[in-house]
Amino acid sequence: MAEGRGRSPGAPLARTVELRASVAPSEDPQKVLAAMRHVMGDCDYSVDEAEGSIRLSSRSQRCLQKLHDQLRDRHVRDAARRLMLRLLEGDTLNLMLNRQAAAAGVLALCTTATESPLGPLRLEIESDAPQKLIDWLTT
Repeated sequence: MAEGRGRSPGAPLARTVELRASVAPSEDPQKVLAAMRHVMGDCDYSVDEAEGSIRLSSRSQRCLQKLHDQLRDRHVRDAARRLMLRLLEGDTLNLMLNRQAAAAGVLALCTTATESPLGPLRLEIESDAPQKLIDWLTT
């Protein structure tokens, strides 16, 4: 049941973790993919590149470890928790991350798509225990 290093005991497993990005014709898809890899960190995921979009998918909780760590290290857990609770729909948490910040290795949550000029990275997490998932991400 426990998976990956650095995982908190009792942290719930995400059923799926999916990160999506649109790729404008003027953008280098490899740079967008590099930014997305910063978000997913050290975990197993599949990459699906299509015309104008990239999708990374995983069933590994480890893909959320970097988000967990950065929320803790940057002291934004309370604000992130409020945002996540507002964005939670059933068993699915949909977050937007600033694309430029992700390219620099920083995970910055966006409240609106316009906060990321080239468009946000969209992170969708499905969990059987979404409240516990939010608790784990923000503690």
